[in-house]
Amino acid sequence: MRPLRYVVAGFGSSALLCPLLVYGWLGLPRWGLTGSAVANLVGQWLAALLFAGALLAERVSLRPDRAVLGAQLMMARDLIVRTLAFQVCYVSAAAVAARFGAAALAAHQVVLQLWGLLALVLDSLAIAAQSLVGAALGAGDAGHAKAVAWRVTAFSLLAAGILAAALGLGSSVLPGLFTDDRSVLAAIGVPWWFMVVQLPFAGIVFAVDGVLLGAGDAAFMRTATVASALVGFLPLVWLSLAYGWGLAGIWSGLGTFIVLRLIFVGWRAYSGRWAVTGAA
Repeated sequence: MRPLRYVVAGFGSSALLCPLLVYGWLGLPRWGLTGSAVANLVGQWLAALLFAGALLAERVSLRPDRAVLGAQLMMARDLIVRTLAFQVCYVSAAAVAARFGAAALAAHQVVLQLWGLLALVLDSLAIAAQSLVGAALGAGDAGHAKAVAWRVTAFSLLAAGILAAALGLGSSVLPGLFTDDRSVLAAIGVPWWFMVVQLPFAGIVFAVDGVLLGAGDAAFMRTATVASALVGFLPLVWLSLAYGWGLAGIWSGLGTFIVLRLIFVGWRAYSGRWAVTGAA
C-alpha cells in the first residue's frame, strides 16, 4: 500500500496547490501557468522523496546491477518503443495545433487531457485483463484466458459506450467546466465530437491491449502501434498543417490511429495466436 499512498500524496499536493498558485487564493502569489508548473514540481518531488526514503529504509545496496538492468531493459524494449511512438504522435499533434492559434491549441489540449483521463478509466479494465490473462496462461489454461479476454472487452466496450453517451449529451455544458473563453469554446466542438465518436472503439482497443500485455505479446503491440502511427496519425497531422485542415485534421489522425490499432489488435485477438500457455 505504500506506493499507492506516496502517489496519492504527490498528486494530491499538486492538485491542491495548482488552483492556489494559479489564481492566487489564500494570499498566495498569482502565478498563472507558472503556478501550475510549480504545483506539479512540488507534487513530483514529494512523491520522489517518499519513495527514496522508503528505499533507503530497506538498507539494501544502491549499487546498480548491470545484469539485472540489462535484463529489464531487454524486457521493456518493446514497450519503450511503443511509448515513444505515442509521445511522438501527441507532441506532433500539439505542435500543429499551436500553429492554428492559441484558441485551437487550448481546445485541443482540453479535450486531449480529458481523453487521457478517460483512457486511464478504461485502462482499469485492461489492467485487470492483464493480470487475469497472465495468470490463466501461466497456469496452462488457454481457454480461461480467452474467456477473460472476451468478457473484459465486452465490459470495456459497455463502459466506453456509457462514457461516450454522457459526453455527447453533455456537449453543450461540459466544455464550460474547463474554460469560459469564447474563442476556445467555439473551437472545442470539433475535437469534442471526435472524442465522443471514437471512444467506443478505444474501449475495445484498450481492453485488448491489456489482454495482449498479459500474454506477453509486447512485440506485436510495438509493431502495431508504430505502424498505426506512421500510416495513420502522423501523416494526417502534418497534412492538416499543409492544407489547413485545423483541429478536424488533427483529430482525424487520432481517430485513424485508433481504428488502425483496432484492426491490428482485433485480428491478433481473434486469431488466438497470443494464447500461448506458459509464455506469460
